[in-house]
Order: sequence, then C-alpha cells, then structure tokens
Amino acid sequence: MSDESDSVSSTRGVTPDDLLHTGATDDPSPEDLVLASGKDLTPANLEWAERTLAREGRAAIDKRLP
Repeated sequence: MSDESDSVSSTRGVTPDDLLHTGATDDPSPEDLVLASGKDLTPANLEWAERTLAREGRAAIDKRLP
C-alpha cells in the first residue's frame, strides 16, 4: 500500500477527472462563475456571468475550472 492521497493517480501528479469535479447539487451563482473565470467582481462581469449561466447552465462553471 502507498501513503499517496487518493487524488494522485499512478501517473504521478495527475488528478483523475472524476475527483476534480464536486458534483454539487446547488446551482452556481454569478459570483461563482466570475471568480472561477479569474475575473474581478464588477457589475459588468456579474452581468456577463448571469447571461452565461442562463445560456449554459451549470456547465458554465465546469468549462472554466481546470
């Protein structure tokens, strides 16, 4: 047995995709999307996030997370 965390695969340092996503049931907020996109919380960015979430739904967050 190894002492390595479950989040580290046998290829050393690569986290499997199923461990990267939380699968949370709550819908992301516009603030979540802005921050996940690496943008500042400004009115314009929040409006962008609202439009993007309306169009893409929860997938908008998944597309922007590493």
